[in-house]
Amino acid sequence: MKKIYFAVFTLVCTNFYAQTKRDSIIEIDEVIINENRLSTPISKQNRNVYVINSETIKKLPGRTLQEVLQYANGVDIRQRGPFGGQADVSVDGGSFEQTVVLLNGAKIIDSQTAHNMLNLPLPVEVIERIEVLRGPAARIFGINSLTGAINIITKKTTDSGFMVSTYAGSNFEKDTENTGDTFYGTGIQAGAVLGKEKQQHSIFASHDKSNGYRYNTGFENNKLLYQGNVQINDSNEILGSFGYVKNGFGANGFYAAPGDRNSTEIVQTTFANIQSRHAITDRWKIMPRVTYRYNYDDYRYLGNGNLNAGRSQHYTNSIAAELNSSIKTENGEIGFGAEFRNEDIHSSNIGDHDRENVGIYAEYRTYLFEKLNVNVGTYLNYNSDYKWQIYPGIDASYELTDEFKIIGNIGTSQRIPSFTDLYLNQRPGNIGNPDLDSENAFQSEVGFKFNRKNLNLNVNYFYREISNYIDWTRMTTAVPWQSQNYGDLITNGINMRGSYRIDFSADSKLNFTLGYSYLDSKFKDTRSEPFSKYLISSLKHQITNTIDFQHKDFSILFATRFNERVTGASYWINDFRVSQSVKKFTFFVDAQNIFNTTYFEVGAFPLPSRWFSAGVKFVSF
Repeated sequence: MKKIYFAVFTLVCTNFYAQTKRDSIIEIDEVIINENRLSTPISKQNRNVYVINSETIKKLPGRTLQEVLQYANGVDIRQRGPFGGQADVSVDGGSFEQTVVLLNGAKIIDSQTAHNMLNLPLPVEVIERIEVLRGPAARIFGINSLTGAINIITKKTTDSGFMVSTYAGSNFEKDTENTGDTFYGTGIQAGAVLGKEKQQHSIFASHDKSNGYRYNTGFENNKLLYQGNVQINDSNEILGSFGYVKNGFGANGFYAAPGDRNSTEIVQTTFANIQSRHAITDRWKIMPRVTYRYNYDDYRYLGNGNLNAGRSQHYTNSIAAELNSSIKTENGEIGFGAEFRNEDIHSSNIGDHDRENVGIYAEYRTYLFEKLNVNVGTYLNYNSDYKWQIYPGIDASYELTDEFKIIGNIGTSQRIPSFTDLYLNQRPGNIGNPDLDSENAFQSEVGFKFNRKNLNLNVNYFYREISNYIDWTRMTTAVPWQSQNYGDLITNGINMRGSYRIDFSADSKLNFTLGYSYLDSKFKDTRSEPFSKYLISSLKHQITNTIDFQHKDFSILFATRFNERVTGASYWINDFRVSQSVKKFTFFVDAQNIFNTTYFEVGAFPLPSRWFSAGVKFVSF
């Protein structure tokens, strides 16, 4: 294994695989990262930001957001349900509660539990790009961005037309424990776009259904998403969106194996957002936003046959209002803003609770010298349960040449415990802890970026300390799991990524991408030495690699993922997609886990074996 890691390091450092500025995989020079107040071209970013754009998403062998994120360097997707049924997401070794997810800049915070955070009404066809910002990001995105943030940007199509896509797949194995039927998965997505000069409207809907890949893992998922943009004039724009998703699935082994063999779960989420952008003057802009999210979680420990026992129902609401602004000065740019969030829950196992959060942002970006860019800011937070706290940060970059830049940053952040962490009463399995302290993170990072025509390389080292780390622990198997401030977690990490493009002709291109992450985590000042529910499965080594060839409207992509967790076996997963476009039709064939690897991400149940699927998509816009 050491030879493998050395080979990866050598390949990266010799720029054999590097990430190009103008490539169809990561279009660096065309992406503007919008951090709610200050907008920055990614080539000018002082932070470690990774972008997956729509061209990449088209080529990847995945049909859900969760599957696409599997290929992101430094991102840990731990799936329970297959093909996006349910998944936890974390960045650089954090827990699934320590990464904030955003949709077009609006935070998706699930105050019940982050297990439901990726329950979003997003067919991959509507995603323009995914921005992964690594490290504490409180001064940019506020609370819960402890180890990073994932911002999903949707498409803004100016043409009118419609889209229909359908697929079907199977592992060609039979459900011998139940119906005897062959496992399968099918889906259909449809959408329509109305694009005018001053306004754009789109609506997308999808339906996915599967009987799973082993006993009681079937699911049915329905999604609906509307988006509208109206440009009043050159200085004023209004944007709105509404989404609904209902996901029902078999939850065999999800939370309480082996007793939950027949468990089922239904999660319904409604999301609405309206925001606007106003140029008051050539130098001053304001951006107000209001966001609402409702989530219903119905967990049935004994399955659908007995609803009078072992059932947990949770109703959560959150409403948030933000006002962000930026002012350009002679020497730089000032960003400032404020937010208010109210969260409440009504639950059979958690009780009735509510809380408020108020945050104030301030940051300043300038060039101290011609090639030294500095961005400094802070986030002042008041929470009704945890009172006042402040989280400053600074990042900087120095351009040694037009192609080579050194970057560094120091950041702090906070994670407020979820209602599940605090108040869950689900004996004999799990109980919360109302005495929990909030988690706090400090991280410093240094690295470099190298860009030259068809190749690009990013290498970074970081040191992070999370105090009051929260995990679910127990001293013996005879007592329930309980949330505890386990101790202070120290993490040293290295991440490298790059890509290289070969242009055979104007119509033929070969792209290589490679990412490697290494994490060394250890606790100091632990409160006890119990069993840990989530920490023991965090990643230690991760390799992500894609090779794709495109000739005119034909493309083939081969993807490899390697994960080695702190405990448990390491594993390689290999996938590929072949696609061919014919006028407005695109035909594709996917093969996932082609070498039939047996692997585990959560608990002791295996994820899907080799799976084949085929589909077709028609797009008229």
